[in-house]
Amino acid sequence: MIGAVMLLVGCGSASNGPTTHRDISNRSVARPTAGVSSIAPLVAHPEGFLPAGVQFPAAVALGDRLLLMGGLDQATASVSDIVRATPGPSEQIGTLPYAVHDAAGAALHGTAYVIGGGEPSHSEILAVDSAGGATVVGHLPAAASDVAAGVINGTAYVVGGYTGVAPLDTIVASTGSGTGRVVAHLPHPVRYTAVAPVAGRLIIAGGTRGDVATREVYSFDPADDQVHQIGLLPRELTHAAGAALGNRVYVIGGRGTDQGTQTSAILAVDPVSGRVEPAGRLPVGLSDLGAATIGGAVVVAGGRQSDGVLSNRLYALRPQVGAR
Repeated sequence: MIGAVMLLVGCGSASNGPTTHRDISNRSVARPTAGVSSIAPLVAHPEGFLPAGVQFPAAVALGDRLLLMGGLDQATASVSDIVRATPGPSEQIGTLPYAVHDAAGAALHGTAYVIGGGEPSHSEILAVDSAGGATVVGHLPAAASDVAAGVINGTAYVVGGYTGVAPLDTIVASTGSGTGRVVAHLPHPVRYTAVAPVAGRLIIAGGTRGDVATREVYSFDPADDQVHQIGLLPRELTHAAGAALGNRVYVIGGRGTDQGTQTSAILAVDPVSGRVEPAGRLPVGLSDLGAATIGGAVVVAGGRQSDGVLSNRLYALRPQVGAR
């Protein structure tokens, strides 16, 4: 069912660590593509129901199952639930040591990790086993919520976030234990960005800069710790989910700066050219979803609708059969 996940960060000082982003002011940036897409659109297939609606859980694929950890409930209170999402009815299998939302999820060496989150912002990194047990195993350099993460070669890269006082422009590397280290800086702080790894690089799309949604698409290369802009989304977008499938990164749902502007659009990002193309639609506009790649599908769970109602649905997004 699912594979790598992304979520959001939000903590730390932009002055910590090396400044390694490239000057992109004179770069030629790929523009969004209008018209017919060159890739097969993703089609949403209903997979079942969660025990309750949830917003922005940390989502991680372990084997062929999706773990959803923490998040916000309909009353906008943090939850500590660990839910194993499966086709048909899903089930709660454990609880985190504390209630948390807007944390990042990552899978390293067969173990799920919950990274940061709020509120207040946490620095802890929790290891969660397949039976629902959770233990503190590491820390971020600074407490951070509103974070997203992607895994490359056994290292989780945690992007942006919010400390509770200031937004972050950092990319933090963590192997799941000890204290993570800042390896790069984005051109500006960002929260609630969509993140996914593909072809050895991390794609970072949209998010919130200050109080405004953004359009920029960045690529981070851990081989040289460099960040550069490769494209633009068709519109300002934040609180979207990110996941990789094949040779594309998909930016799923999200909204504009204001709540109530949720979109059902799925966008595909070419990590080489930066080309952004339409790639299908969700059954309903949703922001704040959990997402991960499992096998040949991106599995998405929960999320917030434009009317504020939280979804309790699970969908598998698969390429349309017969489409090019």
